[in-house]
Formats: sequence, C-alpha cells, structure tokens
Amino acid sequence: MGNNIVQIQPVTRDNWEQALQISLHEHQTHLVPSVMEGLAYAYIKPWDEAFDPFVLALKGQVFGFFYLSYTPESADNYWIGGFQLDRAFQGQGMGKRALGAVIDFVKKEHPLCRVISLTVERDNVTAQRLYTSLSFVSENETNDDDEVIYRLQVN
Repeated sequence: MGNNIVQIQPVTRDNWEQALQISLHEHQTHLVPSVMEGLAYAYIKPWDEAFDPFVLALKGQVFGFFYLSYTPESADNYWIGGFQLDRAFQGQGMGKRALGAVIDFVKKEHPLCRVISLTVERDNVTAQRLYTSLSFVSENETNDDDEVIYRLQVN
C-alpha cells in the first residue's frame, strides 16, 4: 500500500477514542452530526436495517469519520452521513480524496449498489461544491430536516 492511500476502517475498540478526537472548526459543528452522535446511531440504527461507522486514516492516523446507513442487498438505498475531516486536514484537497475513497469503498463492499445518496445543509456551500465535483447531483429535493439530497449514480 502506498503511504498516501486513504484507509477506511470500521470503528472498533482500538480506534473509537481517536475518532472522538476529530475536531471541526467552530462554524462547522452545526453542519454535521458529531462522531459521538454517529456512534450512537450505529447502535440505534434510526433509519435503516444496517448502519456502519468508519474512520478515515492516513499513515495510521485517524483524520476523518463517516457512516453508511443502508438496506443490505438493495440497489439504491445507501446513504453516506456524518462525513467530516479533522480541521487540521481541511483545505488541502483531502476532502475530495477522502470522499473519492469512500465512494470506491462503498462500490467494492456493496457491489449491488447503483445509487449513493447523502444530504447537505442548504448553507454548506463548501460541501455542496465537493459533492458536485465528484459527480453527485442535487435533485432539488429535501428531507424532513430541510437538507438537500444529493445522489451519485454508480455502475
């Protein structure tokens, strides 16, 4: 493995404390569920049958977090949520690399998946730019929390 590969690992008893150390800029905290909330969701599974939390690591250092909420074996019910990078890793193009790795990971782990969805706050322009740069398309729909839904067709 190259040294600069973004690694995706399940949250386990070995890395959960590192995951909780992920820290955002003050103005970002309202934009995304905290890691703690993400781990609670994994236990509760509020939206679907399956819910898997993951950390993103570079050279063994945890720098990001996301979760996947999904219906196993479905074609179109895979939702990326809670995607966040520690503030020390922001603004360096890491978001695009990390999200690209997440997309590849979902396609590999869930070969039946044809659509990956996510939601974003209306005022989170930075995230919206990131998603569209990776071919996510806004359908101008919103969820119950008035977040905009973005979808990516995968094959």
